[in-house]
Amino acid sequence: MPLNMWGQMKLSRLYSNKQDLFEPVDFVSGMNVILAEIRLPENRKKDTHNLGKTTLGRLLDFCFLAKRDAKSFLFKHLDIFKEFEFFLEIELADASYVTVRRSVVEASKISFKKHEASRQDLTVLSASQWDHLDMPFDRARDMLDSLLDWRALKPWIFRDGLGYQLRSQDDFRDVFHLRKFAGKHLDWKPFLAHILGFNAQLVELHYRKEVQLEEKETTERTVKKELGGSLEDISKIEGILLLKQREAEKKQKLLDAFDFRTQDKDRTKQLVDEIDERIAMLNAERYSLNQNKKKILASLEDDQILFSPDEAQRLFQEAGVLFQGQIKRDFQQLIAFNRAITDERRVYLQEERGEVETELKRVNAELNTLGKRRSDALAFLSDTDVFNKYKQVSDAMVSLRADIASLERQRGFLHRLQELRADIRALTEERSHLQTQIEADVEQQNADTASLFSSIRLFFNEIIEEVIARKALLSVSPNKEGHLEFKAEILDESGNATSADFGHTYRKLLCIAFDLAVLRAHLDDKFPRFVYHDGVFESLDNRKKENLLAVIRRYADLGIQPIITLIDSDMPTHGEKAGLVFDPDEIVLTLHDENEQGRLFKMKEW
Repeated sequence: MPLNMWGQMKLSRLYSNKQDLFEPVDFVSGMNVILAEIRLPENRKKDTHNLGKTTLGRLLDFCFLAKRDAKSFLFKHLDIFKEFEFFLEIELADASYVTVRRSVVEASKISFKKHEASRQDLTVLSASQWDHLDMPFDRARDMLDSLLDWRALKPWIFRDGLGYQLRSQDDFRDVFHLRKFAGKHLDWKPFLAHILGFNAQLVELHYRKEVQLEEKETTERTVKKELGGSLEDISKIEGILLLKQREAEKKQKLLDAFDFRTQDKDRTKQLVDEIDERIAMLNAERYSLNQNKKKILASLEDDQILFSPDEAQRLFQEAGVLFQGQIKRDFQQLIAFNRAITDERRVYLQEERGEVETELKRVNAELNTLGKRRSDALAFLSDTDVFNKYKQVSDAMVSLRADIASLERQRGFLHRLQELRADIRALTEERSHLQTQIEADVEQQNADTASLFSSIRLFFNEIIEEVIARKALLSVSPNKEGHLEFKAEILDESGNATSADFGHTYRKLLCIAFDLAVLRAHLDDKFPRFVYHDGVFESLDNRKKENLLAVIRRYADLGIQPIITLIDSDMPTHGEKAGLVFDPDEIVLTLHDENEQGRLFKMKEW
C-alpha cells in the first residue's frame, strides 16, 4: 500500500479539561480555517485583536512538547492557566490515533493513550487507563517521536522540523531560518539540507569538524600563552635539557660519594683561568683609565689664559712705552679668539672626563664582584668542613633540578604544541575534503531533474507563479567556507532575481510556498501532513488571495492538511459572495469580538 494512502499523520482534535473556557477544536482532513470575525466597528481599524487565532498555534506547539518557556502566555499568566490540562489527538500512519495529555502546572509530566476511534474525550480517563502516565519530559519526547514515526526526518526527531509545520507570525521573517533556530547553523542547516534531499551527514560533519578545529586552535593559543612567548626549537630544548641532566647526574654522584675532589678541581680552574685572568685585565683597564683622567685634568688646568692687556698697559706706562690704540685692540681680539677655542675644547674635555669616570665605576664594580667570587672560591678550597662543601653542592643541585623541571615543562608544552598543530593540519584537510564532497553533492542534486530538491523547487515555483504570475527560484549553494546558503527569490520577466521578496507580504508568501512544496514532495514518505499558517492572506490583494486559496485547496486535495487563520476583513471576496468563499465544514473555529464567548479562551483578555 502506498504511504500516501495510509493514515494521514494529521491533527485530529485539541481540547482541554475546562471545556467551558476552552471549547474543543475538531480538525478536518482537508483545509481547516480559523476565522476571526471583527463585528464591532470600533475594532476594525486595530492591527491586533487578541481573539486567539495566533494563540492556537502556540497551544499546538505546547502539546507537541515544546520546552517550558517563561515568556509563553501559559506560564507568564500561570495564575490564570494553572488548572488547565490540554489534550492533542493526532492521527498516525496506521490510521490509529494517539492523544497527548500535558498540564500547565506539571508541564514536564506527559501522558499518552493510543486508540482506534477519533474525536475522543479522555479528560475523565482514570490513571490506570493511560498507556503511559506522567512520563518525564525527555522520555516523553522520545516516546512521541516513536509513536509519530516520521521516518523521513531521521536521524532528527519530530521537533526539529515542527517550526515549518507551525509557522507563527515571527517565523515569516525568513523562509528557512525560523525563530526557534536562534543558535548556531549546526542546529538547523543540516536538518534543512536533509528535508531538501541533500547529504545532511556531510553538512553536519563539516560543521562538527569546524567546531573541533576551533577547539584545537583555542587550545593551541592557550599552550602558546603558557610558554610565555618563548617558542624555542624543540631540538634546542632537548639539547639543553640533556646537558643539564648530565650535569645533575655528575653532581648527584659527587654527593652520593661524599667526594669533592672534582668540585675542588673545578673551583681551582675557575679561579686561575677565569677570575684571576679577568681581574688582571680589569686592573690594566683601570690603570689606563686613570692615566687618561690625569691627562684630562691637566689639560683643563693648562687652558687658562694668563695674559691681561690692562696689566700690560700699566707695565708699559712705567717703562715709558706707549701701549694704546690699535696694539691694545689687537691683543684683546687675540685673547677673545683663544678664549673661544679654549671654551669649546673644555666642553669636549669635560664630556670625555665624564665617560672615563663612568667606565671607572663599571670596572671597579666588576672588580669588587670578582673579588667576592675569588674570596668564595678560596674559602671553598681552604674549607676543611666537608658538610659546608656538601651544602654548597646541594644548593647547586636544587637550582639545577629547578632548571630541569622548567625545561621538561617547556618540552611538554612544545610536544603538545606539535601534536595540536598536527591535529589542526589533519582537521583542516578533513574539512577541505568534506567541503569538496558537499560541493559535489549539491552540484549533483541541482543537476538531477528527478531529485527531491528539483521536485521541491518546481512545486515552489509553481505555487508562486500561480499566485502572483511571477517565477520564483529556490536555490542551495555552498559558500567559500563550504557552508550551504539557502535562497528563495522572486524573478522578474527576464528571469533575474528582484527585490520584491524583501517585502513582508511576499516573504510570507515565499514561506507558505516553501512549506507546502516540502510537504508535497514528501507525500510518499512517512512525513507530517499538516501545516499551520497564521494570517495567511494579510496584505495580499484580492486576486492574489483567490489564487492562494485555490493553491491551498488543491494541496488539501493532494492529502495535505492546511490550517490557516485569518480575520474576516482579509477574506477573499468572490464577487459579491464573500460569505461563501469557505465551505461550512472547512471553518473549524470561528472567533469574534462581541464578547468573551467569541475568544479562544472564554475569559477576559490577559
